[in-house]
Amino acid sequence: MLTDMSTSRRDTHATTADAGAPARRTHDDAPDTAELFARLAELDDGPERDAVRDELVAAWLPMAHRIAGRFRDRGESVEDLRQVAALGLVKAVDRFDPSRGAFESYAVPTITGEVKRHFRDRMWALRVPRRVQELRNRVRIARRELTQHPGSSEPTVAEMAAHTGLTEEEVGAGMEALESFSTLSLDAELATGDDGYSLADTLGAMDSSYDVVIDREAAKEGLRRLPERERTILYMRFFEDMTQSRIADQLGISQMHVSRLISRSCARVRDEAMGRHACGTDPA
Repeated sequence: MLTDMSTSRRDTHATTADAGAPARRTHDDAPDTAELFARLAELDDGPERDAVRDELVAAWLPMAHRIAGRFRDRGESVEDLRQVAALGLVKAVDRFDPSRGAFESYAVPTITGEVKRHFRDRMWALRVPRRVQELRNRVRIARRELTQHPGSSEPTVAEMAAHTGLTEEEVGAGMEALESFSTLSLDAELATGDDGYSLADTLGAMDSSYDVVIDREAAKEGLRRLPERERTILYMRFFEDMTQSRIADQLGISQMHVSRLISRSCARVRDEAMGRHACGTDPA
């Protein structure tokens, strides 16, 4: 019985001591750097201030790495996230005012905000306006809140609009952005089996025939203004696929003359199609 009473007294003493002790820190990566921050605030720019600043950054770097770890498995490497968090830590150290409270309370939202900005501004495969990104976040949160109860079905656009205070058009834009964070490879298969095809197979291509139509229309007026004999020669050469020798035989002129007429007619039509003034035709 005496042993039990002694043990009980020790437990009571330990509880009392724990109650009077200061509260433990939430994390073991929050060092006591109040004196360093006070010293930093008193120093002017120079090597000594830089040394104190570096010491503070090094002391709080584990906390920055812990915050970066919250965002793992979101498409960005942990090392890159740690670098972004370290940048946020440096900004927090530079902007912190020791008279306003504990550094941790200021640094955590600063670092977290820096990492979130990194995802917002750098991680989209396509550049999306900030307003659309905000709509995406509001729609994502609304969908999660509306489906968190067991048995809840997928909310409609109207329900999410009522829940968020957005218009249905804004909800639609946010829902489209939900699927736009990353892009799909053009080599990604859209079907399986022997009939499989890739996304690239579904994309249209420029039709070269459009260029032919444009060229024809551009040359049409120039062809109309050619002398009849030159139009006949061009028709026989390019539409009936006759040789220059056969054309010369049919028209009773030399093959050399046919060659000159073809070259000159084509040059004139080309110049007029390109908007240049054409030379006069040879009446021969």
